[in-house]
Amino acid sequence: MPSNEEQIRTLIERWAEAVHVGDLDGVLADHAEDIVMFDVPPPQQGVRGLDAYRESWPPFFRWQAQGASFEIESLDVTAGDDIAFAYALLRCGTEEDFADEPDRRLRLTLGLCRQDGRWIIAHEHHSFPLGDSAAEPDGVAAEDELRRLHQRWFDATAAKDLDALMNPIAADIVSYEHDQPLQHVGVRAVREVCQAGLEAAGDGAVQWDVPDQKIVVGGDLAVAWGLNRVRVTPPGGRRVDSWSRGTRVFARRDGAWRLIHQHLSYPYDPTTGAARTDLRP
Repeated sequence: MPSNEEQIRTLIERWAEAVHVGDLDGVLADHAEDIVMFDVPPPQQGVRGLDAYRESWPPFFRWQAQGASFEIESLDVTAGDDIAFAYALLRCGTEEDFADEPDRRLRLTLGLCRQDGRWIIAHEHHSFPLGDSAAEPDGVAAEDELRRLHQRWFDATAAKDLDALMNPIAADIVSYEHDQPLQHVGVRAVREVCQAGLEAAGDGAVQWDVPDQKIVVGGDLAVAWGLNRVRVTPPGGRRVDSWSRGTRVFARRDGAWRLIHQHLSYPYDPTTGAARTDLRP
């Protein structure tokens, strides 16, 4: 029978291969329900619980799909009967990253315990050295932060919380909304539009999301785009769905992302000039 060290080494190598190929089920396997991960991106207090751990990986996979590697270079394991730890260095980056920084390595420490006769990972700690430009590979951390910002917007819409909707919006925003005027300048003008939208739902439920959202980050600027899906359900009535196009530009100011420009539109019928609010993806 393989020793504890051999079992753990196989487990970690299997996990790293699952990360490398973007196999989320494989990444989650052999992890405790109350896993705590201290990751390179925020949150500062770590990712806690298997559900949060699951949600942390898709942004990394999207970055990795651009041609990045995730490969173990060295791995050391120390195991007792029921508790073990391991530490490793991994090649994590694109070929361009390694051309600029040949010594770039991700540092990994794992804490494991034996549960129901098998080893599981209870703690992960990932880091790059302080000052290494690899600390946030190609905007992965910033993209993840912006996705969480959008999720807060979606949740605030469902809660009809106007103040929460306004929180990430810059005071000097310029927004091209669906309706007139040509542009809404300043956060007060955008607040009025958002308030009117929430009030239009009346006592009904309202939801907003962007299922196909794309985000590109460059330094302190970012652009997000996708199709907006708005669903309004009147009390006791049938849900009405509408789709439109949306582009949003963000700037990082005083350490926080702020929406500085928004462009929303419906396609129009060139024969009638009427907006096509009935289109679906």
